Amino acid sequence: MKVLFLNPPFLKKFSRPQRSPAVTKSGTLYFPMWLAYAAAVVMDKGFEIDFIDAPADGISQEDVEARVKSFNPALIVMDTSTPSINNDVAIGGRLKDICPSAFIALVGTHVSALPEDVLKMDKRIGAVARYEYDFTILDLAETISKNGGLKDVKGISYRDGGKIVHNERRPYIEDLDSIPFVSKVYKKFLKIENYFNPNALFPMVTITSSRGCPFPCTFCVYPQTLMGRGFRLRTVENVVAEMEYIVKNFPEAKAIFFEDDTMTVDKKRCKALSELIIKKGVRISWSANSRIGIDYDTMRAMREAGCRSLCVGFESGSQKILDNMKKKTKLDEMKEFMRCAKKADIIIHGCFMAGLPGDTKETLKETLQLAKDLSPDTVQFYPVMVYPGTEAYDWYSQRNLIRSSDFSKWITPEGLHNTVIRTEDLSAEDLVKFCDDARREFYLRPRYILYKLVQLITKPREIKRTVKAGRTFLKYLLKGTDVKKAAL
Repeated sequence: MKVLFLNPPFLKKFSRPQRSPAVTKSGTLYFPMWLAYAAAVVMDKGFEIDFIDAPADGISQEDVEARVKSFNPALIVMDTSTPSINNDVAIGGRLKDICPSAFIALVGTHVSALPEDVLKMDKRIGAVARYEYDFTILDLAETISKNGGLKDVKGISYRDGGKIVHNERRPYIEDLDSIPFVSKVYKKFLKIENYFNPNALFPMVTITSSRGCPFPCTFCVYPQTLMGRGFRLRTVENVVAEMEYIVKNFPEAKAIFFEDDTMTVDKKRCKALSELIIKKGVRISWSANSRIGIDYDTMRAMREAGCRSLCVGFESGSQKILDNMKKKTKLDEMKEFMRCAKKADIIIHGCFMAGLPGDTKETLKETLQLAKDLSPDTVQFYPVMVYPGTEAYDWYSQRNLIRSSDFSKWITPEGLHNTVIRTEDLSAEDLVKFCDDARREFYLRPRYILYKLVQLITKPREIKRTVKAGRTFLKYLLKGTDVKKAAL
């Protein structure tokens, strides 16, 4: 039986698989990683698959339709996102029309959060998969291949006559080593030079070493709609084996990016992973998402094993605001973390948000000051984006602080993030203006410019990444955002 996995066409370079889907100012484009993990599971069981990443390859809807007709799959699995959901459902319905024998299944954070709403949008959609869906899609493929009924497929919602049925939730995968290497799907179907993350050297390959996050932050969408709050780990042996596969099969790759929610929860495991990388002689730069709770000894071990950078959510310079979002971090811990990172020679990308519960002009000033005090290598300031299925979405909804119920408004017509929330004290325009001003104030400091010049001279491998990110980012930095367009 044939199964097609599709990241459907939408806007050019629309980064659907990232936590806040959009066309990005830095040119970031994520691998369709979760979709590719499910494809790896299905492919490993002997199904014939095809995989299309339309935004990355610039494939039009007409080209997708032609490929679907030629491949003639029995199952089409489509990724979705909140801002593109209308487009995604419409494409799914169109593919059902041109390939009537195909079963259309939708996956992703949005359909996981709102399965009933999505199924009501178009009767041609066969089912949606909720939460972690690798083995849900395998189960669905096996059921379809046997002409079986859907009632025993855990983790799906589907239409049965005039009624929408929500099957039993599928347990999370405990043995992550049972999932084949996602990089094997990349190797067969994707061009890694299409993808860019400014936190890693270019070109890079994105994988995960764990799933889920044990921390209760209200905004993070993956733990709440896909992977859960439990922290599940691949063995370090399995992770290093995939790193070896990547080094061997992607000679052009300069780096690996670990897109775990937070790779560094377990410091002992970080050290064990680092020791095994060194023992196996795996030589490749790598980067990861991290929290602040790791010490210098851990970072030094990671650096010796090739860790070049960490992406860290500092979020706010106000302890009250951090507590409001359940971040479980302290300001003094952030400063100690940065001291250790600089001592270990690990580059930090700092993330800061505006519009968190309780934010005022004064707390935003504290956030900007914290960013300057910490002085990471790069920063991003962005208004809060809230997505269905998260505590944050419910919080803003209940207080009438979300200014549209039309999910297409989550991005601008050009595909950039659109600010659809406000706070009790700040308008959407206020939040956008703060972020624009903060970026300029951070990046255009003489101290920062001098730092960057020295870095490019002393670390020439950073040139390609910096130039690629700066090519699009600089124009936004210098001219700013059209505040009215970026604030609904």
